[in-house]
Amino acid sequence: MKLEPKFINYRQKIEDSFNRQGFMKLIGAKLVDVQVGYCEIEVPYRKDLTQQHGFFHAGVISTIADNTAGYAAFSVMEESSSILTVEFKLNLMSPGDGEKLIGKSKVLKHGRTLTICRSEVYVEKEGVKKLCAAAQSTLIELKNTSDKAENNSK
Repeated sequence: MKLEPKFINYRQKIEDSFNRQGFMKLIGAKLVDVQVGYCEIEVPYRKDLTQQHGFFHAGVISTIADNTAGYAAFSVMEESSSILTVEFKLNLMSPGDGEKLIGKSKVLKHGRTLTICRSEVYVEKEGVKKLCAAAQSTLIELKNTSDKAENNSK
């Protein structure tokens, strides 16, 4: 499936949206790459992002799977639209044991309202990347809805 952006400045809109996410700042996430139908985000290891065994917490792993899917889908939506996740299935396949998480997502199907994405989250340790989680997400395009909190009801 060949995907096309609906407007030229989709990358800037995604970067601006990402930069407004307080949680991304809190966990130290970095938006690495955005292309039409694709997004990549990394999170460096920090002790305060771990569970009791010292691995990345599943909540952080799932957040990266969700956000990469959201921005991959957002890249093919209308300029005046916003986005929300409506369904999310995550499989944790190995512990998040490493120096950083690398989330990658791509659009599988883009429809008029719903977009389906596949996310993979890798953990990198000593230069070796290992798949630790995979997700499938359904996202809804909210047409004529701002992506900024001050313009939406709280």
